[in-house]
Amino acid sequence: MKSAGEQVGRDGSFPAVLAAEPDGLPGRLVMLQPGELPDEQVTVRVAYSSLNYKDGLAVTGKGPVARRFPLVCGIDLAGSVEESTDPRWVPGDLVMATGYGLGEEHWGGFAALARVRPEWLVRIPEGRDPLWAMAIGTAGLTAMLCVMAIERHGLTPATAGDYPVVVTGAAGGVGSVAVALLAGLGYKVAAATGRPELEAYLRRLGATEVIARAELVDARPRPLERQRFAAGVDGVGGPTLAGVLSRTRYGGCVAACGLAGGAELSTTVHPFILRAVTLAGVESVQTPMEVRVRAWRRLATDLAPALVQEMTVVEPLARVLELAEQILAGRTRGRVVIDVAGA
Repeated sequence: MKSAGEQVGRDGSFPAVLAAEPDGLPGRLVMLQPGELPDEQVTVRVAYSSLNYKDGLAVTGKGPVARRFPLVCGIDLAGSVEESTDPRWVPGDLVMATGYGLGEEHWGGFAALARVRPEWLVRIPEGRDPLWAMAIGTAGLTAMLCVMAIERHGLTPATAGDYPVVVTGAAGGVGSVAVALLAGLGYKVAAATGRPELEAYLRRLGATEVIARAELVDARPRPLERQRFAAGVDGVGGPTLAGVLSRTRYGGCVAACGLAGGAELSTTVHPFILRAVTLAGVESVQTPMEVRVRAWRRLATDLAPALVQEMTVVEPLARVLELAEQILAGRTRGRVVIDVAGA
């Protein structure tokens, strides 16, 4: 491996971002050789990846995300098949991959080439492209799975009535997609955020009201608060999730998918045994392929392309080290797509 000083070397080398290592070696941009890629069946020419909270932890070394070293970061990737020994995929197929340990246990998408297992790949829906796929990425897939969990619980815009669905961390990746999806499906949406300056952005995505995250976190929390929400999508965890549970109406459902605000949950059984509230856990890393494909099809039809563009910014691979710090500090907005091909 060598430091990256060019986009694609004459010797076939290509740029990649490696995770920080436990011995103190920081995350870094290097040039790799194709022969250094893992021994898997499908080689993908990566066009785009995306920046997620996990990526920020892996690149900076501030969280135990990477489990082997050296490791190419990036839990998402999208591009075209370059080589395949599996009959399901042929050169030129437009594909994407999210989860399955990419950027954690397996080399991920922050590299111009990736070699992956065929069963990890999803065909990009017709009429969509790799940029669209990564403008959604793991965050958007997770948001869709949260919406599907709420739907399985039986909630519809009609049964929600005047009660909104609350989305916490609404200006982040999961939150932005969840706000847009729920609003597009006809729900009233209460977007909770710690960044009041982004109210106009959240209303453009479809939020009917924007509330301060502090309203959900009480200095002296009570087991139950006034019934305020029909359901919730929570990507924050900690005291915020506890606050949402205590304010969810009878028979409601809260889909929890993140811990940016803390992994501990200090609450009581009262929301569950007195209001019949359901806490539904959502994860996207090991989601079964049939559910994954169904979610991506929904995203291709239920999420307006104009809103995808509204929530997306595209950055070069060379800025990943800087952007990793920003996403951990809560300074990014919506979806950050990484232009890997342009490097």
